[in-house]
Amino acid sequence: QADNHETRSVTDTRDRFLQAATKAFAERGFYGTSIAGIVDTLPFTKQALLHHFGSKEKLYGEVLKRISTRLMEDIQEVEAHFDEPRKRLEETFVHFYNVSLNRSSETQLLMRELLDNKRRAETARTWYLKPFLEALTQMVLDDTKNSVKSKQEAFSVVYQLLGSINYFLVSKPTLTRILGAKEYSKIHRDYEKELRKLIAARLD
Repeated sequence: QADNHETRSVTDTRDRFLQAATKAFAERGFYGTSIAGIVDTLPFTKQALLHHFGSKEKLYGEVLKRISTRLMEDIQEVEAHFDEPRKRLEETFVHFYNVSLNRSSETQLLMRELLDNKRRAETARTWYLKPFLEALTQMVLDDTKNSVKSKQEAFSVVYQLLGSINYFLVSKPTLTRILGAKEYSKIHRDYEKELRKLIAARLD
């Protein structure tokens, strides 16, 4: 029983580090985030964080790995409920949009990793989001009724759809200021419907 309590304690500590790191990396990027900045919000020391993860680079990798694992679980959840390829593809993107509403830090970090990553891309050895992108690309190819025939074109479709979703989600604070909360709420309510139209228009 004591061993189980110790294991839970270590897991909880790691989770708190990963949650704080996800928020920090999302807000300030990899190079703008420091170990000290991450632990500032926690009742732990820099040494404790480094004990668990070894370095900022390894911590960042663990953050991306956790996000990637969750995204793959999202895909599997949808795949279990839909057999028809086009419906599975559509519902996967809609599901990704809906779950991302409550994962603002992960969504912002995903945008940074895919788009704002020139310096780190030159030295990165592991791309944790690759399985997620490949799975979505294969979904597009599995829908043999669409006009997409090559893997390259399918990947472009995936990137366009992800870009639309992520850009809309991370723009909430700015759009709310520009348009007002009431108008943004109307747009937010309509977005899922427009996303479905976008998917259909791109694939038909």
